[in-house]
Amino acid sequence: MADTNPDTAALNSAVGTELFVLQSVASSTIAEAGTRSTIYLSALSSGLVAIGFAGGSPALLAALTSTVVPTIFMLGWFTVVRLVDTSVENITVRRRMVRIREHFVSLHPSGPGLISLDNPRTGELGVRYSRSSFLFTMASMIGTVNSVLGGALVTLFLVFGGGVQPLLAQASGVIVGLALLTATLTYERRRIRAAYPD
Repeated sequence: MADTNPDTAALNSAVGTELFVLQSVASSTIAEAGTRSTIYLSALSSGLVAIGFAGGSPALLAALTSTVVPTIFMLGWFTVVRLVDTSVENITVRRRMVRIREHFVSLHPSGPGLISLDNPRTGELGVRYSRSSFLFTMASMIGTVNSVLGGALVTLFLVFGGGVQPLLAQASGVIVGLALLTATLTYERRRIRAAYPD
């Protein structure tokens, strides 16, 4: 039976409020991640459309490419860093919510049958997490797109700014893109492992 002690009742009330606050934080992190991803992809799409319209003028094309693409690339890095922050925040919030739910389960013998506790390894609540799950986050998605953009930017600068043969420039762009993607995923994985080591 649940403890009827006034202090226990006050604690349960406070814990219930905390659970509500954590749910709100979890929702806001997801909303922010979606908004930031949309902003980046919209900026990228608009920039590429602008570059496409400038294709008839080599001077205008060079000016747009050398200003718009690097700006979008930097925006991509800022977006990835913040998306990783929101992922870490969401993980932290979820772990605190699990502890609160464990407390609620312990209040009554019927608790375990009424409140399902999530195990990220087995996915009782529908999502199963593994060590490779970070590859499918918004941060990884934006990081992949931004790495391709970075590789393309290097290729363009080598071809039009350095007079390098297109094939060599493309190979260099691929190598840079892969290096950027590796750096992005490594950064994300380290941040998540620091917050969720198991």
